[in-house]
Amino acid sequence: MQVTETVATGLKRELSVVIPKGDLDQRFNSRVNNYKDNIQLKGFRKGKVPTAHIKKLYGRSIMAEVLQEALDETSRKALTDRNERPAFQPKIDISEDKSEIEKVMSGQSDLAYKMSFEVLPPIALTNFADINLERETADIDPAEVDKGVNELLERGTTFEAEEGRAAAEGDQVTIDFIGRIDGVAFPGGEGTDMPVVIGRGGFIPGFEDGLKGAKAGDVKAVAAPKLPAADDEFAKKLGLDSMVKVREVIEGQIKQQYDQLSRMKLKRALLDELDKRHTFELPQSLVDNEFEGIWQQVTEGLKQAEKTFESEGKTEESARAEYRKIAERRVRLGLVIGEVGDKAKVQVTEDELRGALMNQARRFPGQERMVYEFYQKNPQALTELRAPIFEDKVVDHILADVKPVDKKVSRDELFKALSEQDDVKV
Repeated sequence: MQVTETVATGLKRELSVVIPKGDLDQRFNSRVNNYKDNIQLKGFRKGKVPTAHIKKLYGRSIMAEVLQEALDETSRKALTDRNERPAFQPKIDISEDKSEIEKVMSGQSDLAYKMSFEVLPPIALTNFADINLERETADIDPAEVDKGVNELLERGTTFEAEEGRAAAEGDQVTIDFIGRIDGVAFPGGEGTDMPVVIGRGGFIPGFEDGLKGAKAGDVKAVAAPKLPAADDEFAKKLGLDSMVKVREVIEGQIKQQYDQLSRMKLKRALLDELDKRHTFELPQSLVDNEFEGIWQQVTEGLKQAEKTFESEGKTEESARAEYRKIAERRVRLGLVIGEVGDKAKVQVTEDELRGALMNQARRFPGQERMVYEFYQKNPQALTELRAPIFEDKVVDHILADVKPVDKKVSRDELFKALSEQDDVKV
C-alpha cells in the first residue's frame, strides 16, 4: 500500500492511496481457495471444484468482496499509521471511469482511491482552577411540604351523596348524557351514570359550569368531597408508617428537584465559561452535521405549531445564522469535553450504561424487551446513550478543580427557568 498526502490545509486532509495489483491478486486467490474448500456444486465433490470454474462463476462477486475488504482495511491502516484523528467518517473517492474500474475488477490494475477528511484540532485546555462559579442553593419552605401533603390528601378524596345539596365547585355529580351535533346524536357521544367533578375540566368548556346549582332530581346524584384525615392511618394507605414519614418523603422529593435545578444551572454556567475560554478551528463537517440536526428540529417544530420564521419576528437567513452559532458552540464544547475526558481517562462503566438502558426501557412499559433489542442491534444508539453519562462525569471532574462556592437564593430565583433558546445552546 502506498499513501501520499495531497492536501494538508488547516484541518483538511486528503490522502492518495494505491493498493498494488499484486496485493489484490493475493487477496483474490486466498478468497477463491476459501470458496474451493467450502463450496459444494452439483457434479463436484466438496473441495474438488476446479479453481477456474469458481472464478468463472463467482469471480466478479469475489473480487467485489476483495475490493471492499481492501478499502476498509487500508483506509483504517492509513489513518493508524499516520496517527490521524478524523473528526468525521472519511470520504472515499474511487475513479468512476468504467474502463479503469473494469481493469481493477479483472485483476489488470492497481486500486487507487482518495480519502478526504478533517482532523480534530489541537486543544489547549484552560486552567480550571481559575474559573469562579457559584452553585445556587435554596432552603425548603415547610409550606411547600404542606402543599405536597395537601395534594396527596386531595388525591385520596372520596365523595358522599347529600340530599338537597346544590352542586358547587369541587362537587361530584352523576349524570346520563347524550351528545348531539345539529340535534342528531353521534356514535360514542352517550354516557350513563357518569361521575363528573365540577372544576376538573374533564368535559368540553362550559359543560361543567352548567351543572352548578343542580340537585338530585336534576341529575342522578350530587356528592360533596370528603378529604381523608391527615393521620397515620392515611400514611399507612400510602405504604408509610406515619405522617412524619410522609413529610420526610415529600421533603426528599423536593430536595431532589432543587438539587437537579442547582446542578443544571451550575453546569450551564460551567459550559458558558468553557465556551468563552477555548478558541480553536472547528471541523466544518462536525458543525454541518450538528447544524442539520438542530435545523431539522427547529423547522419541524415550526411546522407542527403552524408557525413561520416571519411570525416569530425572524427571517430564515437570520435564523440559520443564529442556529449555526449554536451548532458551533455545541461542537466546541463537545471537543473540549472529549479532550478533558481523554486526558483524565474518564470511562463509562458497563454498570452505568446498563443503568441508563434500564431507565430508557422503563419509559416504555410492556416494551422493555423491544427496547433492549433495539440498543443491542444499533451501536450508534448505544453510543448516544453513553454520551450524556460521559459528559456528566467529565463535568464532575472539572468541577472538582473549579470548587464552586454555594450561594443561597430564594426558591423563585432557583426556579428561574433558562429560556428555550438557552436550553438549545447547552
